[in-house]
Amino acid sequence: MTQSSHGLTTGAVARRLGVAPTTLRTWDRRYGIGPAAREDGRHRRWTPGDIAVLHEMCRLTSSGIPPAEAARAALAGPAPAPATRPAPAVAALAPVGPEPLPRPTRRPGSGNGLPLGAVRQECRGLGRAAVRLDAWAVDEMLGSVIDQYGLVTAWEEVMAPTLHAVGRKWETSGDRYVEVEHLLSWHVSSALRRAAGPPASGARTGVPPVLLACVPGEQHTLALEALAAGLAGLGLPTLMFGAAVPPEALDQAVRRTGPAAVVLWSQARSTANHPLARHLAEVAWGVKGARARPAVLTAGPGWAGQPLSPGTLRPHGLREALALLRGLCDAAAGVGADTGRPAGADQS
Repeated sequence: MTQSSHGLTTGAVARRLGVAPTTLRTWDRRYGIGPAAREDGRHRRWTPGDIAVLHEMCRLTSSGIPPAEAARAALAGPAPAPATRPAPAVAALAPVGPEPLPRPTRRPGSGNGLPLGAVRQECRGLGRAAVRLDAWAVDEMLGSVIDQYGLVTAWEEVMAPTLHAVGRKWETSGDRYVEVEHLLSWHVSSALRRAAGPPASGARTGVPPVLLACVPGEQHTLALEALAAGLAGLGLPTLMFGAAVPPEALDQAVRRTGPAAVVLWSQARSTANHPLARHLAEVAWGVKGARARPAVLTAGPGWAGQPLSPGTLRPHGLREALALLRGLCDAAAGVGADTGRPAGADQS
């Protein structure tokens, strides 16, 4: 039995909230957030009032507030709900200065052991929720930072730093924290796709698409998903090919669609494929005397420190990539009708 006349057991409450039972016991021992009643003087039984305090504790810690401070606030009762803020306009995704996030916090130990350093408070809350496998809190926080600050700032100042910290923790902890990285990556991907919405159609906009692909051997796609969401916010069509795309497939995709640009993502120097970048930059289409070629953007840390290949560009970060691609798409849309785009081009 998980429920009695006195309320729910710790295990049942943990399942309901999506947290570990040990977390609830720790909060009880350290901060006094425990059940009002104990069956036979030993077994914890959580009443609806107790669970309401726990909900508030989870909400506050997920927002980046240190546990001790969150516990005091939760025991004092929930604060009045803030006024609803409307979602940002598409312009918030453009490469212009968005509303800044709050100042970084340096509270020691408030990231559940993750190597976060001096980061935004939202990073600590997101990392804490991910470490305790609180899927609901992770999802809520990701949606909140995108809605409040815009996609670019949310990615560059909250999502990416937290993902890097979880990855570093995994690399230095043996087999531990793999589940944390997988959970966080899945929810970040889901949040980015929700932010992107349905794909824009080049056939309707008159803009050739942007091809997004990881180089052969590269499995990390989240940065490309952030770029796809940003391009969607600007109304620009994309073709996302995802991880480890074979060279032959990329060549055929470029020839079939006549894109404005191709973005090649490389996370590690071992995967950066310079011959592929040079080849794609030389693919041409169109009538004689009006041939067109795609711009090739070599994006990601794998390309760093290497000379640029002819016909390629290297953006530094999501904001700069969006600015470059918006200009390239505008230029391609202006001349696309005169370059004899391949059959099927502008179809996304």
